[in-house]
Amino acid sequence: MGKRRKLAQNSHAPKSHRPSGSGNNQKPNFKTKGDQNGSSNNRAKAQQPADSNSQKNASRTPQQQQHTEPTIPFSPEDKILLVGEGDLSFAASLVEHHYCADVTATVLEKNLEELVEKYPHVPENIAKIEAEDSRVVYGVDATKMAPFVHKRGKESTGCMDRTIFNFPHVGGKSTDVNRQVRYNQELLVSFFKRAVLSLAPGGSIIVTLFEGEPYTLWNVRDLARHTGLQVERSFKFQAAAYPGYHHARTLGVVKSRSGEVGGGWKGEERPARSYVFVRKDEEPRPALRGSRKRPRGHDGDSSDDD
Repeated sequence: MGKRRKLAQNSHAPKSHRPSGSGNNQKPNFKTKGDQNGSSNNRAKAQQPADSNSQKNASRTPQQQQHTEPTIPFSPEDKILLVGEGDLSFAASLVEHHYCADVTATVLEKNLEELVEKYPHVPENIAKIEAEDSRVVYGVDATKMAPFVHKRGKESTGCMDRTIFNFPHVGGKSTDVNRQVRYNQELLVSFFKRAVLSLAPGGSIIVTLFEGEPYTLWNVRDLARHTGLQVERSFKFQAAAYPGYHHARTLGVVKSRSGEVGGGWKGEERPARSYVFVRKDEEPRPALRGSRKRPRGHDGDSSDDD
């Protein structure tokens, strides 16, 4: 089925954006009609699991209940630019599972051969992306990329509603922590300067980083401020909301001594946070799904603090 037909169907029947499988974990309610002929003891025992679940659900606050829903920072109709896509599994998930209609996925590698050398499984993801009329662009350096714009005569306007850079990293340039932090800060500053040129009015830039050090040392919020951006909000990145997505390392897949692919840590299992940036003093267009704004200083999956 074509992506645009799926979009049309979704407009009539909204799709849930819970992680796959989340709807299968509910415990059955054993209380049934027609149970009047059974003994009262059996009915009491059968009702206990349902009553227990009801008490647990009642004790949860509205904030806790809403956090079971992942935050999705885009809509299927958005024009989306993905930067530094690695093995393209995130792009494939947007197209195949979130029915995104217009995705431009960029990679640093200069051609398909170079990309396959780093990520041997990538042709499968490319096929999924291109089958739905989205595209892969090679040789795009996040720090130097040309703007994606609509041209009207001599004037041009950025055309990307959402620009997403997941887990930016320069790779192992240095074993010195301070130098490595500085290299990654330079990467992000240059990226912000280039990405803002492609941003459509009311659009946003989303950057996802792992939580904890050394990533907190990058001070991504301050870096964005220096390029005319401000944090609109941040939220917990949930990899499970993107079926088929796997964290791709900058240097390529991990191989064993025998040359087999596999092993190493799995980035999608590590806590991460996404930051949504908008132009200063500009009203962002709504795109976030699955969360509500909360007061400053409240711990949890979503945050408005700047």
